[in-house]
Amino acid sequence: MPRSLPRALLAEARPKQWIKNLLVFAAPAAAGVLDEPAAFGQATAAFGCFCLAASGTYFLNDAADVEADRLHPKKRFRPIAAGEIDLTLARVLGVGAIVASVLLALLVNWHLAVTVGAYVALTTTYSLWMKHVAVLDVVGVAAGFVLRAIGGAAAVDVPISDWFFIVASFGSLLMVVGKRRAETEEMGEAAAEFRPTLGMYPKEFLTQLQTVSTAVVLVGYCLWAFEKAALSSASVPWFELSIVPFGVAILRYVLLLDTGHGGAPEDVIVSDRPMQVVGAIWLVLFAIGVYAT
Repeated sequence: MPRSLPRALLAEARPKQWIKNLLVFAAPAAAGVLDEPAAFGQATAAFGCFCLAASGTYFLNDAADVEADRLHPKKRFRPIAAGEIDLTLARVLGVGAIVASVLLALLVNWHLAVTVGAYVALTTTYSLWMKHVAVLDVVGVAAGFVLRAIGGAAAVDVPISDWFFIVASFGSLLMVVGKRRAETEEMGEAAAEFRPTLGMYPKEFLTQLQTVSTAVVLVGYCLWAFEKAALSSASVPWFELSIVPFGVAILRYVLLLDTGHGGAPEDVIVSDRPMQVVGAIWLVLFAIGVYAT
């Protein structure tokens, strides 16, 4: 049954995907400033800017990929592919949301505006070129996640640890590679018709890339935790203890990828109870280390 235009527009904006923009809170939280009202407000504003920018790019990308999406077993139900939103309207709304995101970011500070602008430039470059080039397509999507994390730091004006940057970068790459593997397995021989680069990836290559990303994330987080612990005066090794649930969460996620559940990382996070439990344990331990010591 066709959706009404307001419902179709909301669905096209993909509010479920906004969970990815929570990455803007990562750097301020790790820096221990998220309990300050001003910093929390700035991070929240950054979250809103990235939600606007992301939704704008969804409108533009889906308008550009409408024919390819109609070949996909799931994406053909997206409002634009299903013909529920006019292509001209989709493009106008997409451009409007992107412009609004940069202007709102400028109200916070110019650093955030530059970061949001870089995110928009990246997603545009990805749509026009990078998604057609093997390896660059996964790197481009992963870079979008990293820019979200940088955006949070830029909004609040806090430095980013080298190890934090490495964990964010390879953690993002892990999610993107998992999604590509899921798409390849789900669509089979038709995968290359939907996304040409999928036909360029041998299964072994994606598996190796997933293995490398997992290893770097685990080692990077351990080193970051020890770096944080060296700066702490707490008698309890909160940061070191947080390594255990973090490692379990990553291994659980890799297991889900290998069993065909990585097509939508946001669905994994909100639907897998073991992931939620160990994630909550990690969050508590890390938060105590940052804010209670």
